[in-house]
Amino acid sequence: MSTEPRQAGESSGPLKVWTECDGQLLRLRLARPKANLIDAQMIAALDAAFAAHGDDTGLLAALVDHEGPHFSFGASIEEHLPAQCAQMIRALHALIERMLDWPKPILMAVKGQCLGGGLEFAAAANLLFAAPQAQFGQPEMKLAVFAPAASCLLPERAGQARAEDLLYSGRSIDAPTALGWGLVNQLAEDPAAAALEYFQRHLAPKSAASLYYAVCAARAPYVKRVKQRLAEVERLYLDGLMQTHDAVEGLQAFLEKRAPRFEHR
Repeated sequence: MSTEPRQAGESSGPLKVWTECDGQLLRLRLARPKANLIDAQMIAALDAAFAAHGDDTGLLAALVDHEGPHFSFGASIEEHLPAQCAQMIRALHALIERMLDWPKPILMAVKGQCLGGGLEFAAAANLLFAAPQAQFGQPEMKLAVFAPAASCLLPERAGQARAEDLLYSGRSIDAPTALGWGLVNQLAEDPAAAALEYFQRHLAPKSAASLYYAVCAARAPYVKRVKQRLAEVERLYLDGLMQTHDAVEGLQAFLEKRAPRFEHR
């Protein structure tokens, strides 16, 4: 089953955007391999695409996949430094809130590494399809920072104890583990094709109007909780963590390819 564009689409920098299935399915493709960084440019392109198509009549869902072997290595480390981190965090959280409020299901197809801001972005979707070899992780703590959006999203998707494991350790888990934890919905060698098949079988026959109300009904309490927590962890990150010596030291050490010198303050 082909997952290539079947009609002319639009592109916005690092993102390919088009519709297919007679306008019922919005397709978004991260198109800056191999890292597919969720940086300011990518965030802006994704936010614009969701904003532009949120009110499309007859649109039933969105499907996000990626070029290259990896979904995303995460956010830009340079944009985590004090001079840029407030703008980056707020932009990413605004994108996640737009996805949470988006009135149709968002299907996410993941191969390879799905890390950091890439996992935060993926976890904001409704359904996640992954290749068996995919890896999922929040490595931020290895750089002496924490993952704000993941701190809100992962407990909802995988449970509190499992989320804390990933958030504190910085380790990655494989796709079968992510499936068992409820983070992933389905494993497939070609996750984009599997997501497209799911759409065609289960969503395409539905009423777009009815699906809108079903999404609102199913997600309303979850969305309310996550949005409230996003505002809280954003303040904790910017007004607390980024005022510490070790957070800046951990980021600088990574960029300078040296071991960090933590002072535990």
